[in-house]
Formats: sequence, C-alpha cells, structure tokens
Amino acid sequence: MTGNHRDTSITRRRALAVTGGTVAAGGLAVAGYQAAFADDATTTTADATASASATSASSECMTLMSSVTEGPYYLDGALVRKDITEGKSGVPLTLRLTVVDATDGCTPVPGAAVEIWHCDAWGYYSGYTTANPGGSAPAESEDGSTANDNTYLRGYQIANANGVVKFETIFPGWYTPRTCHIHLKVHTGGEKEDGTYEGGKVNYTGQLFFADDIAEEIFTLEPYSQHSGSYTTLDNDMVYDGGGASSGLLTLKAMHKKDPSKGYKGSLTLGVDPDAENTGAGSGGGGEGGTPPSDAPTGTPPSDSASPSASASS
Repeated sequence: MTGNHRDTSITRRRALAVTGGTVAAGGLAVAGYQAAFADDATTTTADATASASATSASSECMTLMSSVTEGPYYLDGALVRKDITEGKSGVPLTLRLTVVDATDGCTPVPGAAVEIWHCDAWGYYSGYTTANPGGSAPAESEDGSTANDNTYLRGYQIANANGVVKFETIFPGWYTPRTCHIHLKVHTGGEKEDGTYEGGKVNYTGQLFFADDIAEEIFTLEPYSQHSGSYTTLDNDMVYDGGGASSGLLTLKAMHKKDPSKGYKGSLTLGVDPDAENTGAGSGGGGEGGTPPSDAPTGTPPSDSASPSASASS
C-alpha cells in the first residue's frame, strides 16, 4: 500500500524526547469496538447510538488505566489527515478508534483529537531515521526516504459526532526491544490550525498492540522480511501488561482471510477522562529502545502542507 502527501519534506519543532515509564495517573480504558467498520456512508446515528450504549454496559470501559510513556520518538506538529502513509510500503491497515467519556456512561466525545505515530516496516520512525531499529535492516534511504525531514506515519484525526476517528496507514514493523505497537495521544480542548492541532490538553498517552500470531505472519512478507533479528512478543514486552483490550490490544479483522498481504482493519474503543491530563512524558521503567539523533529537525509544518483529503470528521 502507498499513500501520497503533498510537500512531505517539511520541518517542525521537536518535542522533548523521553524514555520514561508509566505515569501513575488516571486516563484511559480500552475495549474492543465490536460493530467495527460498517461503511461510513451507511452508518446511521441510530447504529452509532446503539454501539455507544453497548459500550457503556461494559465494565472495562469504566476502568481507567494509567498513562504510559510517549517514548523517545514523539514529534510535535503532526498533520491533521486521514492517510498518514506518505508512500510508505507495507500491509495496509485501516484503524478505527472510538473516543468515549468513561466518567459519563461512555458517551461519545465529539471533537476529541486522536494523534498516532508508529514505525515503518523496517522499524524506522520519521524524524529519527538514523536511530538503529536493531537486528539487520536496510538503510532507511533505500526505502525512498530523505533522512529526517519526512513526517510519514504520523497524524491527527478529529472525532466526529459519534466519537469516531479513522486512519489509513500500514501495519507497523518492529524495533529492538519492543513488540509491534502504535503510539497514541487523545487531546481535547484544542482546534485545527494551519493543518495541525493546537492548544487544549492531552487526556491520555498510550499504545496500541497487535496479536503475536498476526504480527509474526505479517513479518514474513515484503518489505518486513528484509528486517531480520529477534522480535519481542507481547509477553516479553516492557510496556504491554497482558490486559488484552483494556491494555490496548486491537481487535483485528483480515481483509482477505487467505491473503494477509491484502491488509487488516483494526479497532478499539478509547474511554477517556476529559478532565485528566496525561502527557506520557514521565520517567521510570518501561521505556523505549533506541536513541533519538541529536540533529532531529525543528520548526512547524507550513500552513499549506495538510493533505486535501484530511477531514475533521473522517
């Protein structure tokens, strides 16, 4: 799968890189989104209301979990856009997340901004392409990158009236010593400005995870198979705590059961406390592997760099 994004060689300010661990503050609970991926054009308000009601009946939704580290590869100034691939090759992943208020009967949180970022098929993050992913992987430049100015596999979406955001991306690769994962933050109170999201506060910082059997099958395919080495399973990961959906484990559905290369749909409900603030920039155990380069780019995205296809409600 590939995605196109105009003017991808941009600079932006670099947020403080952290290697911290668990922040012992309430923030989010996650539960599987069972009515996943009905076509947006045919999903009715009644369907969404029924889904929200079903979610509110789940005790998992009402259990707030602690925020976890944002890791060392966070960059401020991600673009508001649905397709975050920027031409990166890999197994397609459609990610649908539903934000609800876990302190108010799991009602939708319209306007919440969900920010995600993750590595490419070889374990590299945009902005940090000189950080070694471990094992043996091709140099990032061999995958069409132009060093640290790219913004691939990073972006925001703004929740619609039903609290839903949707991203088009690729299945992440891996890097030592972490399992396959996607980072996320849930923001409220800000607004879209110059193609990115400004203001407000971070209610939750967390990570999304993938079942080992699916991840390991994906990693036998191109281009993932060009990265060899020792993959960390969920049981051995320093962040995932074994709690299933309540700990960020995605519900995955194959686009074609006999051909994993066709892609997956991943879903989860995010139950947040809109009054909480959890930036994930704490310290302690449970950090990330790798060392960010000292020459990471600074600055903010230009105002004309947002993808025309990015929608505040998609």
